[in-house]
Amino acid sequence: MLLIVMAAGLLSYGVWRLCDAAFNIEQHGNDRRGLAERLGAGLSGAIHILLTWQAISLIRGLPSDGNGSQRGAEQAMAWPGGTFLLILGGGLLIVLAAVQLIKAWKAGFLRHLAPNIARQSWVRWSGRAGYAARGIVFAISGYFLVGAGLHANADEAGGMEEALSWLDSPVDVGIAAGLFCFGLFSFVEARFRVLHDVPADGLARRVAGG
Repeated sequence: MLLIVMAAGLLSYGVWRLCDAAFNIEQHGNDRRGLAERLGAGLSGAIHILLTWQAISLIRGLPSDGNGSQRGAEQAMAWPGGTFLLILGGGLLIVLAAVQLIKAWKAGFLRHLAPNIARQSWVRWSGRAGYAARGIVFAISGYFLVGAGLHANADEAGGMEEALSWLDSPVDVGIAAGLFCFGLFSFVEARFRVLHDVPADGLARRVAGG
């Protein structure tokens, strides 16, 4: 039951981030910063859709040997230009990692929260720890993907599990604690995030391309 709830949450968040990237629901703007934020939203959405698929695979009882990243890299390299796609994907992950680390440093995530909640120090620091941990994991995963593409070796690809195992203890414990903080912050964000009202007719025009 917990996996079903997790899969539903991951899917909902992934779809929302993809819609934000496509239709600018969060009103990021059309300057370079806004376009970068929309790109980050799209990458985040894609990652959460992949996590949804992994959760669904567990629910269905599909076999898993813990090497999903390597299998995905092998499939990608079988496509025309597959190694380039791995390098591109790894580069985008590294860019997304930089965005996460900048958010952690500047605490820019607080602007999306209700003011009285954003002023809480524990909210600020849990968000900072969470975004920093995500940035480090994304950077290492991107590094693995770029290496797999450059060396045409799918075994060099890795996801979160490989990223954490690559780090020495107690650094990996600290990163895991940071990811826990991000989960805590996500609950706060789910309850107190300030959402922009998007008129239904306006969103329909965006979907239609008008």
